[in-house]
Amino acid sequence: MHRLSATTVWYANEAAASFLGMLAFTVTAVYYVTEVGMSPLQLVLVGTLMEVSIFVFEVPTGVAADTYSRRLSIVVGTFVMGIAVTLFGAFGEVWPILAANALWGFGYTFTSGAFDAWLADELGPERLAGVYLRGAQLGRLAALAGIGTSVALAVVDLRLPIVAAGGGTILLALLLASTMPETGFAPLPREECGSFAQMGHTGREGARLVRARPALLAILGIAAFGGMWSEGFDRLWQAHFIRDIGLPSLGGLEPVVWFGVFGAGTILLSIAVAHPLGKRLERVGLERLATALFWLDASLLVSALVFGLAGRFWLALVSYFAVGLARNVAGPIFQTWLNRNIEESGVRATVLSITSQADAVGQWAGGPAIGLVGNAFSIRAALSVGALCVAPALGLYRRAARHHGEVSVLDALADGGPADGETAPGSPGTGV
Repeated sequence: MHRLSATTVWYANEAAASFLGMLAFTVTAVYYVTEVGMSPLQLVLVGTLMEVSIFVFEVPTGVAADTYSRRLSIVVGTFVMGIAVTLFGAFGEVWPILAANALWGFGYTFTSGAFDAWLADELGPERLAGVYLRGAQLGRLAALAGIGTSVALAVVDLRLPIVAAGGGTILLALLLASTMPETGFAPLPREECGSFAQMGHTGREGARLVRARPALLAILGIAAFGGMWSEGFDRLWQAHFIRDIGLPSLGGLEPVVWFGVFGAGTILLSIAVAHPLGKRLERVGLERLATALFWLDASLLVSALVFGLAGRFWLALVSYFAVGLARNVAGPIFQTWLNRNIEESGVRATVLSITSQADAVGQWAGGPAIGLVGNAFSIRAALSVGALCVAPALGLYRRAARHHGEVSVLDALADGGPADGETAPGSPGTGV
């Protein structure tokens, strides 16, 4: 099979990965709660072990991608994630599922920084905003199809869509191996590729760049606070609906259909709002990007608190949709802001991996504590505490907007966060 253009590969991967992701994860947490019987702490530990794996392997795999080949790194990572997802549905016990999630995190580290760095090298950073937005739009459309397929298969057996998604991800890895170009990246000479000293040099250069760029330091802080919130929310929101609120009858259909409604509603709102707003912000400066992310963060925290405290189904539903909309709008904007602050191509994957590692630190540092709150008190309390954990990120965005999109984490925290009289709602929760 011949190589395709970089934009075609990016769009195809966004569509395929979104379809397969929703095919698996629309019902994964429902499976964990209803069939495996996981407690709030165990639900959070699923993500914690995944994030510990990401923390351990993120920078080494990012350095390897910068040293050897980003295309190879992406293919390997996608293949490993496919195996891991297949294992999610192959076992009905807690510990094998936890191990499979750790394996998924290991595979993810091969792709997280490498895919964005590959695209930036193939197209140039100045073209990224438009490609990110169009790719996200295609991904949302494909995700709708994934949700419908997942629910249809889950009515037969909750494990079926999970195993099917794993097999599809393995197939995607093979297709990427045969169609993905790599023309903008120059690997090191063969005699240098095997040098751990050279790989260490690449890692040190990436860390040096982060220390030298105030905006990148701020982004690390934002990613960490966002991880603290997202870990608890992503693992517990389904359990909140199932155990605390309850799911009303939906025309005599299986309760799992509601989770298809939740996913589809979030995506349709994002299609209606995220793409038009993203187009307006496509070519604006760093200061306006930081300001937009500040307000998205504020709306996300308010919505997350309302969701955690909600006792009625319709209030929980509306606030859940508001959380999803804020996250989906912020995602491409955050990625654009991040990439515009990385000028050195040779360490781009490493720096992006360091950012993902900061998110992982937030998740595994805050996640278990939030899970313990859920075990000791209630899922409602855990969700509320998790939302409050990410409030400091708003101070970083505010000072970034003041300083043309660039700010130091220490300066922002020393400034005391939001100005007098301002509310300090939450973090981006974009999952970066």
